[in-house]
Amino acid sequence: MNQVDMKKIELLAPAGNLLALKAAVENGADAVYIGGAQFSARQKADNFTREQMAEGIEYAHARGCKVHVAVNTLMNNEEIGNFIEYAYQLAELGVDAVIVQDLGAAHILRESLPQLAIHASTQMAVHNTAGVELLQNEGFERVVLARETSFESIRRIKEHTDVELEVFVHGALCVAYSGQCLLSSMIGGRSGNRGLCAQPCRMPYQLVGADGTEFKNAEGPYLLSTRDLNMLHHLPDLITSGVSSLKIEGRMKRPEYVATVVRHYREAIDAYYNRRRFDAKQADREITQIFNRDFTTGYYYKN
Repeated sequence: MNQVDMKKIELLAPAGNLLALKAAVENGADAVYIGGAQFSARQKADNFTREQMAEGIEYAHARGCKVHVAVNTLMNNEEIGNFIEYAYQLAELGVDAVIVQDLGAAHILRESLPQLAIHASTQMAVHNTAGVELLQNEGFERVVLARETSFESIRRIKEHTDVELEVFVHGALCVAYSGQCLLSSMIGGRSGNRGLCAQPCRMPYQLVGADGTEFKNAEGPYLLSTRDLNMLHHLPDLITSGVSSLKIEGRMKRPEYVATVVRHYREAIDAYYNRRRFDAKQADREITQIFNRDFTTGYYYKN
């Protein structure tokens, strides 16, 4: 096993509520990421009250699982006071890291709560060495790379930086570049960068030419709806690329979904490190049945 593999890679699971958190922990997650009632890019998830967060953190920590909290919306000036108060509450609860998109919020955290680890949200759209170096110099301990980042770019970034890298391995993909979508706010007044994406990309559309000609799409009317990411069969490439954490998308998903996907990724990761063959037939069947929009390997291998 090469140097990249010496430290076992982290499996990071989503949890939109307490039941999903427990499902993730019991099925082998090394860490979970959750959101509270404020500043979460998944405001439509159940999310956690302070009391639920305290219970979830205690439950996870007792079983050796870390808890990261998404504080990953863009913030207005009038919200800064509430953000600081919320950040202190998270520190008191003992969260292991906060996931941030807003650079101003990150600056406040670094100045006010230097003991709190900061992870850069994928919505920062960082995808190259210069971007990762900038965030490393700004005090970020981990960067969640843009989902458009290729294996070639990941390896190059790892060669030139020391910060931890986290990548998505399973779940929904955004049709916009790294989640930087304005469509929801334009047609519905609900901004994805404020946690309120209405997912207009999942709706049917009719493509119409300038002269009024209606074009047929052989694959149906869902012209903007991307397939789901699924890297279960490609974990060796992910592990040897040098990333520190493999992230499953799905804070809006049911606990049953979280349990199923986490369990099979856990089994596949353990099989790799123990040099055992992983039989993916059962995993493929269950993962397909629990939820899918067809699957893709995203941008890891090609555009």
